[in-house]
Amino acid sequence: MAIVVWLIVAEWLYVRALRTLGRRGVAVPRGQVACWHLGLGLQAVALLSPLGSLADDLLSAHMAEHLLLADLGAPLLLAGVRNPVLAFFLPREVLVPLARSRLRRVFRVLRRPPVAIPVYALVLYGWHLSFAFEGAVRHDVVHVAQHASFIFAGVLVWWSALEPKRRRLRGELWKIGHIIAARMIGMFLGMAFVLIREPIYTGVYGSGERRGISALADQQTAGAMMVALDILIMVFALAFFFWHAAQQHDRDEAAARARATGGGDGGAHAADGGDAGPERARAADGGDAGPERARAADGGDGPERARAAT
Repeated sequence: MAIVVWLIVAEWLYVRALRTLGRRGVAVPRGQVACWHLGLGLQAVALLSPLGSLADDLLSAHMAEHLLLADLGAPLLLAGVRNPVLAFFLPREVLVPLARSRLRRVFRVLRRPPVAIPVYALVLYGWHLSFAFEGAVRHDVVHVAQHASFIFAGVLVWWSALEPKRRRLRGELWKIGHIIAARMIGMFLGMAFVLIREPIYTGVYGSGERRGISALADQQTAGAMMVALDILIMVFALAFFFWHAAQQHDRDEAAARARATGGGDGGAHAADGGDAGPERARAADGGDAGPERARAADGGDGPERARAAT
């Protein structure tokens, strides 16, 4: 029941943000909306489908849950909530206190790449220690904490790469190495599951057959799933961020030509999708740039909403 409530609340908050933006004349790209619903759909499949009951008997099913929730679901949800949705996702009564809290400052530190990668590794490997993993299988509350921490760690890793507080993703090649480094950490764990010749987590799954397959085959299947998905994500990151870097290069060149021909700074703002200048503000906010738009959008608390979204 709690899972259904979480999914309904998350969808309601998203639709509410879309309607708020629509009333202000701000359009959200269809691809962004599709990412959100695909990510939420993967959460529903992982938590509400028969996969959930199979996870009590099969390590491979349990691993599939984690892959759907964190490795695929988390980045899709993050892409779907990109600004301008991010600034309107939470109600003002929640957003303003959050913007003023210490949690925001802690999150800004944790999402930095040099911090996010070690935190991700600690969460991933910590939960796969025998006592922690078996505790998650035995106790529902621990299982929820495991899922939540995996999703949170995934968000930390992807935040700096996807930059959800920006309406346009910056093309930077370092993001390729950042994502590949994170995926390699997970891939080493998956390879260990494949190469270890003795069944693990026998305290909850036993050492005999599991739903018609051997314990070792179940374990190797779980590891192979991890490795395969990590490889696919690395290939995607290489292509996706390289393409965006090429686009960024083209925009920078266009801005440089505009300045050289006396086009002023307006061309730079249009080319790089920056956060400054009236041109960008009017384009992003549907023509209501400036303090008036901030007050209208945020109900009088524009600065707090802006700070919370970053």
